[in-house]
Amino acid sequence: MTSTPDQTGGEPQEAAAPQPGGQPGDQPGSQPGEASTETPRHRRPGGTPEAHPDETGSFPDAVEASETGSPGAGDLAAADELILAQTALAERTLDLQRIQAEFLNYKRRVERDRELVKQNATYSVLSGMLPVLDDIDRAREHGELEGGFKAVADSLDRTVSGLGLTKFGAKGDEFDPNLHEALMHGHSPDVTTTVVDVVAQAGYRIGDRVVRAAKVTVLDPES
Repeated sequence: MTSTPDQTGGEPQEAAAPQPGGQPGDQPGSQPGEASTETPRHRRPGGTPEAHPDETGSFPDAVEASETGSPGAGDLAAADELILAQTALAERTLDLQRIQAEFLNYKRRVERDRELVKQNATYSVLSGMLPVLDDIDRAREHGELEGGFKAVADSLDRTVSGLGLTKFGAKGDEFDPNLHEALMHGHSPDVTTTVVDVVAQAGYRIGDRVVRAAKVTVLDPES
């Protein structure tokens, strides 16, 4: 603290001490008359200070948030879109698998129905030809199958055999009620089971399907 001489010749008076607040605009802790370099922060209504960019042009709060690694709105939106895409993919995959299974079942049904239609058509045609085949058998038994008629009969037999029609029923075959229709029963000491004796009309079948049972007489063993 210094004193200045009084121009009137009186006692020296002390210089006035600087006020605690300093010059207007001085910040606490700064030297008197020294301008503050800190950028003032304005407050919004409610007391929250308004953010201002620093000397580098960035916002300190945003830089701090990015450094901490907190997810932003863009990251959350991308995660939601990924979840939706995965869900949609799973649904489409299930739809594709269901359609594929339905197609395979449809294909099997079509193939089964096609085969059944073919068998029914063959059965219908060959059933209508059985009387003709019976006439050929009777002509063969009586020795009337000669010349060109014999060639036609043999060709017809090969054709129906190629379509899957087979003839069954012969003397000595074991009697099967699923294949034979018994017209008459007899007894014989020479047999131990019921067997076919006379074939009155041959039987025919296509695969395992019987077109017509053979009409026969049978012999039963004596009791």
